[in-house]
Amino acid sequence: MGSVFLMGGGWDAEVLGRHLGAFLAAAGPVPDVARLVVHEGAGHGLGEGTRWSAALTSAGPCRPRPVQVPVGGVLNPSALHGVDALLVCGGLTPAYAAALSPVAAELRAWLATRPYAGFSAGAAVAAERALVGGWRHSSRPVCPEDAAEDLDEVSVVDGLGLVPHVVEVHCAQWGTLGRLLVATQGSQARQGPKGRQVLGVGLDEDTMLTVTAAGTTVSGTGHAWVVRADGSVTARAEGELVEYEAAGDEAAGDGATGGGALGPP
Repeated sequence: MGSVFLMGGGWDAEVLGRHLGAFLAAAGPVPDVARLVVHEGAGHGLGEGTRWSAALTSAGPCRPRPVQVPVGGVLNPSALHGVDALLVCGGLTPAYAAALSPVAAELRAWLATRPYAGFSAGAAVAAERALVGGWRHSSRPVCPEDAAEDLDEVSVVDGLGLVPHVVEVHCAQWGTLGRLLVATQGSQARQGPKGRQVLGVGLDEDTMLTVTAAGTTVSGTGHAWVVRADGSVTARAEGELVEYEAAGDEAAGDGATGGGALGPP
């Protein structure tokens, strides 16, 4: 799998430029970049596409290529022919999952040698099991209703399978850490109390998780909130590593030397 760049949202120009620049560098010199928008109408798609093309070209030399999918539609993988990298933009997360999960296997094969960047919804759907929204669990609030993505109960669906853990976004700004904890409860129970496996990562805005074969790092001005199978939640900031320990590893903490780095599956 190529490198994976997951951004938690946020439009700080300096931070976004730095993060997109890292993504472009992984794609090669002057890459053709598919920037995918799931849109609610032609006008919305055009506006978002223009915004993202400007962000990409400001970050570095590249040739953005628009890929538009209407809400309710499914991506045709042939739209990626001839491009070097894929950026999946933000919007209504359930619509992005519905557009991409039916072709997840084809996308994983295509991304085997190409980088992927996901922003907000695009980061959430990169997970094997994608947290797409909702604000209540068993009818009880776990995050603000404004963050619900038009869903009531917390919902986890099939994602792209680029990372093995759940991804939450806008974590500090939207107050969604509680939703991430609920979304990982089932996996936590299966791993048992000693499991140190990473089950979920919540990203603040203007914060990116970079996943490569060499390991996983955090960058930006916020935190990555790492949820493990033993129930621990730790905050990781700019330049810090997210270490992966297999279920049952009793080494203490993210810095334990016994754990291997978390990389793409």
